[in-house]
Amino acid sequence: MCSNFEPIKIHRVDWVKHHFSCDLPVGEWLGETYPTYSAPFIYSKENIVQCDLAQFGLVPHWATDKKKFGLKTYNARSETVHEKPSYRSAWRERRFGLILTERFYEPCYETGKAVRTGIYRTDGEPTAIASIWERVIDKETGEVLMSFSMLTVNADNHPLMRRFHKPGDEKRSVVVIENKNFDEWLNASHEQARHLIRLSPNGYLSSDT
Repeated sequence: MCSNFEPIKIHRVDWVKHHFSCDLPVGEWLGETYPTYSAPFIYSKENIVQCDLAQFGLVPHWATDKKKFGLKTYNARSETVHEKPSYRSAWRERRFGLILTERFYEPCYETGKAVRTGIYRTDGEPTAIASIWERVIDKETGEVLMSFSMLTVNADNHPLMRRFHKPGDEKRSVVVIENKNFDEWLNASHEQARHLIRLSPNGYLSSDT
């Protein structure tokens, strides 16, 4: 499970413009993102690709505590995303998006203790992680809250991602979308989405250790 990442940096504005024909959002975001923090998020609405700040940790419309709810919904298992109450509406409505990271972090226990390890694209470009999103309005404050959850898959047999998480635990990986599949993912049918929900190719990602 990924609970911490370094979001795309402002100097990548041309990269975002090239791949998505939109600008990074106006405003500031922190150098590291944890659940309930906000970061730039790519999505398509009415066939127009947009980039807005969104909260890490999906918040469905029925959540009562819309701040704390995201502390437990930052990752969604791809195998059950269609049936879990928190995620099934976003999945049903095909609200597919991308969170762009400079690197994301997982714990490596190969030394016998947890070592925070950065994972990033080998070619140095931002890593695009498949996500689902919600947009709700807080009835009490009128605030518009956009939020997302990263999709994950089993990584027991992946040469890199199987190295992370506690010994004995199931190995999981975020779903990485390659550049050539950006548009397909953002506008995917359920069948297309299932096809793209897979482990990254061997050598596509590297790590600090």
